[in-house]
Amino acid sequence: MTFGMTQQTEKVPMLTPSIVQLAYNLQHENINAAPLELKSEKTIIQEANASNVKHGVASFYHDKFVGRKTATGEVFSNEKFTAASNHFKLGTFVKVTNVNNGRSIYVKINDRMGHPSRVIDLTERAARELKFVNRGVAKVKIETVNKDEGKRKVLAQVEPNMDTVATDNQF
Repeated sequence: MTFGMTQQTEKVPMLTPSIVQLAYNLQHENINAAPLELKSEKTIIQEANASNVKHGVASFYHDKFVGRKTATGEVFSNEKFTAASNHFKLGTFVKVTNVNNGRSIYVKINDRMGHPSRVIDLTERAARELKFVNRGVAKVKIETVNKDEGKRKVLAQVEPNMDTVATDNQF
């Protein structure tokens, strides 16, 4: 419509199609194609964590962090089985294996870290269990585990003779 003015043509920027439009177009281009499954960002992160295995260098926290709050709000202690990592979602339980000696421990990711060259920063207790306190760093393999398994394994490390199931307030 011009409403008494001469019509002028303007260049309209091309809009990027939405994911729904793309899915619709792909589905109708090939009628025999399997239905597309749209996943939320949260689901994608959870699935990535479920099958995530990382290799890299582990270190352990300095004593100066004892008593400070972690990214999850927990008070840091070098005697817990917790860790900092930028590669896993907060609250994720992981199995950490020292590739040099085969020793493994389970920890909960409850903090973030500032070492871009390190994959995980463990508590001193976890580093003692993995036998790398004297070296300061170790090559490790890190595997995510489900929450129930992680809680059980961490509790078993804290209380080796404990047969009870861990509760949320213990972590």
